Amino acid sequence: MKIELAERFRGTTLGREVESLLLPCVQCGQCTFTCPTFRLLDDEWDGPRGRIYLIKLLFEGRTPDASTLPPAYTMQTLEGRTLGANLQLHLDRCLTCRSCESSCPEGVRYGRLLDIARELVEKETPRPLKERFARRAVRAIVAYRYRFTALLRTGQALRRFLPQNLRVRIPERRRAGPWPERAHDRGMLVWQGCVQPALAPDINAAAARVLDRFGIRLVPADGGCCGALSQHLAAADEARAFMRRSIDALWPQIEAGAEAIVTTTSGCGAHLRDYGQLLQDDPHYGEKARRISEMTRDIAEVVAGEWREDPLHDASAVQGKRRIAFQSPCSLQHGHQQKGVVEGLLRRAGFKLVPAAYRFMCCGSAGSYSVLQPELANSLRTHKLQTLLETGPELIATANVGCMTHLAAASPLPVVHWIQLLDETLHASGSTPGKPSE
Repeated sequence: MKIELAERFRGTTLGREVESLLLPCVQCGQCTFTCPTFRLLDDEWDGPRGRIYLIKLLFEGRTPDASTLPPAYTMQTLEGRTLGANLQLHLDRCLTCRSCESSCPEGVRYGRLLDIARELVEKETPRPLKERFARRAVRAIVAYRYRFTALLRTGQALRRFLPQNLRVRIPERRRAGPWPERAHDRGMLVWQGCVQPALAPDINAAAARVLDRFGIRLVPADGGCCGALSQHLAAADEARAFMRRSIDALWPQIEAGAEAIVTTTSGCGAHLRDYGQLLQDDPHYGEKARRISEMTRDIAEVVAGEWREDPLHDASAVQGKRRIAFQSPCSLQHGHQQKGVVEGLLRRAGFKLVPAAYRFMCCGSAGSYSVLQPELANSLRTHKLQTLLETGPELIATANVGCMTHLAAASPLPVVHWIQLLDETLHASGSTPGKPSE
């Protein structure tokens, strides 16, 4: 895609980066049909191709003009707003699922282009007070573990007194269970993040018990929020501050010999993998950020790499071929590029995976999306649950705490993290978690 940069961007680092990001795009539209918001809204401007075209106009300093628009586009839904306001609307509706990146034949890095455009539009296009307050409140609470935990515990204490429509949005309190303490020659860190310790501490504990079977001790990482929430809400400086803080917290553990940084929340893991690129120009943190990216592994990658022999005995018989619908989070598919890995592990553990249509479709959780775009998020969840339930599973498994919580609020079946199923299978097969198999 050819771009004629506006004067203010010519010769700048930002302009050169945007030009390089836009250049591979040929506006072919293959990304459009794997975009959840386009499929939901049937509006070209709510698909990657349309958003990219609006971003191009922004950096060219031009406004949409019906006489010069390519044939695929119309002015109908753009009229009555400035380019900045249109971009803000349609970029806000983007889930940052990156499904378009996986389907793009030219390798366009849409996620990076999205971050740049969001940051610029946020600075130049004032939001209504209500929107500014909501976005600030999400960043001020969710990204801080102790603030979020205090708010969640208050809600859980009052849960039974709340009306049904509010009660289903507050998950019941969960307990971690035992964490293995055996010494091993190998050790890895497990990312804690900001919301998972309060929402679902049992996930990391289950991961620790599973890896204990492989002779690996899993140690909680010291980092707080990874910065993804701020990054996707166009608060780039705040995001970089979180990233640097996390690196500082992790570094002593890395220097002490940690082999990898394991994530059981694929959303955090996808962002950690971007640290090297996002901080590449930082003279103090660039090299450390690159190391963090290289060390980050989703728990599925670790288990798949270590599971060389069958440690589960007759797990298939124990489980009786339970029927599982697996919801593969966008961050796992398109961020980690781990398509089919979890499904293979669950089958190997004796579960029967039922087919699910439109696997690329997002469930609508998408970090803060379900809070800031509730109507779209709930519509996407409804469609996702329909596809997951239509083949009659006994329960739903996923790989991201956000997806798990969002789906569970409306699902008639239990929604669990897949590593918990593997942990239960190990226990049911005759091995006590935290002890070696015979």
